[in-house]
Amino acid sequence: MMALDFNKKLWRIPQQGMVKGVCAGIAHYLDVPVKLVRIITVLAMLFGLFFFVVVAYIILTFALDPMPEGVMQNENGPTSSELLDAVDAQLSAGEQRLRELERYVTSDTFSLRSRFRQL
Repeated sequence: MMALDFNKKLWRIPQQGMVKGVCAGIAHYLDVPVKLVRIITVLAMLFGLFFFVVVAYIILTFALDPMPEGVMQNENGPTSSELLDAVDAQLSAGEQRLRELERYVTSDTFSLRSRFRQL
């Protein structure tokens, strides 16, 4: 089952495109192979939607911004194991701080200081 990421932006990808990169941008947005989008486009043109497909392609050519060079490299974010390691490190640090706080609150120094404040 395909899940769309609504934080993604629909771009034209002229670097990967045959004409203007519209099919490549749609394929990237939907996470499907570019060849599949191109085949669907050609089949739609052959089966009576020629005018609609050509008009939509021209509109998308001018409506979509070309993808900047660095966007594809930045999408390779951290893996799930890296994210879990980061969360584990944060939890360990929080647990350590909690232990230090508990040690201080249960110490004689804390009780002595709180008694002096009450005077």
